Amino acid sequence: MTAFAVSLTFYFLFQQVAKASYVVIDADTGRTLIGSNEHVRMPIASLTKIWTALIAIENSNLDDEVVISREAAMSEGSSIYLEPGEVVPVETLLYGLMLRSGNDAAYALAEHAGGSVQGFVDLMNEKAMYYHLNETYFTNPSGLHHDLHLSSAYDTAQMLRIALENEDFYRIASTIQYKSNTKNGTTWLNKHRLLRENVGAVAGKTGYTKVAGRTLATYFEKDDERIIIVTLNEANDWQVHKQLANQVFKEYDVKTIVKKGKYKAANNVTVELKEPIRLLISDEEEDQVRNVLHLSRNKDREFGIWHVFLNNESIYSTRVTLK
Repeated sequence: MTAFAVSLTFYFLFQQVAKASYVVIDADTGRTLIGSNEHVRMPIASLTKIWTALIAIENSNLDDEVVISREAAMSEGSSIYLEPGEVVPVETLLYGLMLRSGNDAAYALAEHAGGSVQGFVDLMNEKAMYYHLNETYFTNPSGLHHDLHLSSAYDTAQMLRIALENEDFYRIASTIQYKSNTKNGTTWLNKHRLLRENVGAVAGKTGYTKVAGRTLATYFEKDDERIIIVTLNEANDWQVHKQLANQVFKEYDVKTIVKKGKYKAANNVTVELKEPIRLLISDEEEDQVRNVLHLSRNKDREFGIWHVFLNNESIYSTRVTLK
């Protein structure tokens, strides 16, 4: 059986088994807090554009001028109405991509940053492999349906977490309204309506195709708590995101696991934590965490790795100085 047939068979089997998936992760550490079917590979529609934006930012300058090709202008699906031969800065295309989900912007950015659409898709997949997003494979920069173009709620949440570390991406993805200096001064309103509500939503991306259903990714902040929520094929996604955010902010708190300072370890080794370890955990988890110090066998070692374990899984690690 070909890879295409296997993927297609798997997809239709999945559709019969699970109608939706979701995940909530800690935006600081990437740890899964709650989820359902979060590792099942599904179509993610325009949530693809999170990764498209990051790859475009990393492989071009924001003030680069892009000459819009006929192929980009004629892209199927949602559009910011680019015209063949029009010259548009990369930054404007990124706003059109993230706020209005323009497929034409996606293809124009791909052609510019990747040399070709296929070259850009290769960059997307290489970056996904680098970050061990093993449930993800891209065939295009827009999220238009293709049977092999799949990811998972977990991988997509990680994509948003990684992308938000880029200052330019953060600024663009968190913009509610943008007025273009080109495109005849067009004003674009972000399609992600939770950003306009007082619910703690800061950034994110919407998506929809007939096959994928509604897909949504949202970055929330409340005090010093930061989480990312992704839902796939969830018809009531706006309400679900608010409910999940409220649930997590109620059940989890950022707590000091270890204070900064010097600590005695085995073999008369002293380690120094220069900053306290503070993690988003529940009351139940707080009683289950344990700290483990890993030291190299090299006698000349100067550093060690301090791990925080929960249920035999390292949920946080940091390098510590040996004294």
